[in-house]
Amino acid sequence: MLRGLTTVRFHAADLEAAKRWYTELLGIEPYFERPGYAEFRIGDYQHELGLLDSKFMTDLGAHTDTPGGAVTYWHVDDVKATLARLLDLGATPHEPLREFGEGFVGASVVDPFGNILGIMQNRHYLDILAAR
Repeated sequence: MLRGLTTVRFHAADLEAAKRWYTELLGIEPYFERPGYAEFRIGDYQHELGLLDSKFMTDLGAHTDTPGGAVTYWHVDDVKATLARLLDLGATPHEPLREFGEGFVGASVVDPFGNILGIMQNRHYLDILAAR
């Protein structure tokens, strides 16, 4: 069964621009790089955010003619401030800021490379973090 987030992979037609954008957003350089791929470790549990040059999608057997994917929400401490920063860096709104339920507030944006990035203040995440 699913036990936790390991790697979220985004695709970008301009990998170098994507690396610069995410380095600016996250305040860190990728910890791992190889031709066509870069990966950041972020957050309290050092989750992996990978960036793949879109030209390698067919090498993975992926279908590139139809859109698809999932919204992955990352816990943030201040969802309003994070949303504002994402928009300032050139992301565009995808899902507006809203309350999903008591203790759960989130939104999502589309990064400059066409990927959906979800952000959320999540009380369950904080409960688990506090119990560590």
